[in-house]
Order: sequence, then C-alpha cells, then structure tokens
Amino acid sequence: MKVSVKNITGKDAGEHDVKFDVIENAIGTQAVHDYVVAYRAAQRLGTHATKTMGEVAGSGKKPWRQKGTGRARAGSFASPLWRGGGVTHGPQPRDYSKKVNTKVRQLALRKALSARLKMGDVMVLEDIQLKAGKTKEFVGILDVLGLNGNTNLVVIGGHDKSVIRSSRNLPHVGLTTGKDVNPYDILKFDKLVFTKAAFEQVEKRLAK
Repeated sequence: MKVSVKNITGKDAGEHDVKFDVIENAIGTQAVHDYVVAYRAAQRLGTHATKTMGEVAGSGKKPWRQKGTGRARAGSFASPLWRGGGVTHGPQPRDYSKKVNTKVRQLALRKALSARLKMGDVMVLEDIQLKAGKTKEFVGILDVLGLNGNTNLVVIGGHDKSVIRSSRNLPHVGLTTGKDVNPYDILKFDKLVFTKAAFEQVEKRLAK
C-alpha cells in the first residue's frame, strides 16, 4: 500500500510505501478492544474511598450501658447503623489498570492504523517547519491542508519546541510522537497527520 506525501503548502511531494502489512480483514479487532478498555481503565485514579468503622473519628466509649436503658444494645458511636458512622463494604482506593501484552498492543496499533489508512484519514507530511512558532502559523498550515473543522492528531518525529508551542492552545489538535502514538489516539481523532519521520518510527515499531 502507498500513501501520498505532501508538504506544508499542500502540494504533492511523492509517495511512501507502507512498510508493514496492512490488515484487510477482521483480524485484530479484539486486540483493539482489549487495548482501549485497558487504556481507559488506566486513566481512572481509583482514589474513591469511604471510612470504615475503624477510621471514623470519635471516642471508643460505649454510648450507654448494655442493659437497663430500654434501648437497643450499642457498642460504638462509629457503628455503620448510625448516622456519621462507618460504611460497610464501601469503595476503597484501588488500581484499575489491566495488563495487555506486547503482541496484543502491537496488533492493536497495526489494526487501528490499517483501518484509518483504508478510510483515507491519514496524511503524511514531509516535515513541519515553523519559523515563528506561533499558533496563527500552525492554524494556517491546517487551513492549507483542509483540516480545520476536524479534530486532528499531529504525530511528529521528536520533541519540537516550536510545534509544541504553536499547537498547545488548539483544543481540536492533539500532539504526540511516532514512538508514543497508541491505538486509542489513532481512533480518537478525525484526521491523523504524520510527519514522514514519525510515520517511519511507527513502521519500525510494527516491524519488530
């Protein structure tokens, strides 16, 4: 499979042969599902908590004597039966992360990227060079490429201060690198814009 390469003025700059096997069938669908579930689970902080009977502040004194008052027996002000007492079987801090092995992650990435390539949602640029590193300059590139109005994931080859600075104030633009892009990112955005260097990084990851 080949993908066209453009420059930041929107003109054709050749073609690039995709160096990984593009998945044409349903293989990998489950891997994508497993990865997305694990990714979203890992975003959960898991800090929810309620106080148990032992954690409720207060005296450990018995509220009243065991017999002779006519009231029900009570041994603690922190009883779960009382207002302000402990919570029985309430939520406690926990880790929601799920394990996804390397082969499943790699298959999920290849499947997700294959699907977006077939849908025509992937654009490869020779490079993104910004003179001033201004947001206006970055928006101008998106306009030329016909990408404004979409949510766009821009994937670059490495840490580029000018690209980071010019894109960080745009709510409809996500930025990552070819080494860090994941299946969730690839599925989340309307359009994917790779620099050629970033696309080659992804190809190397999928060739392992």
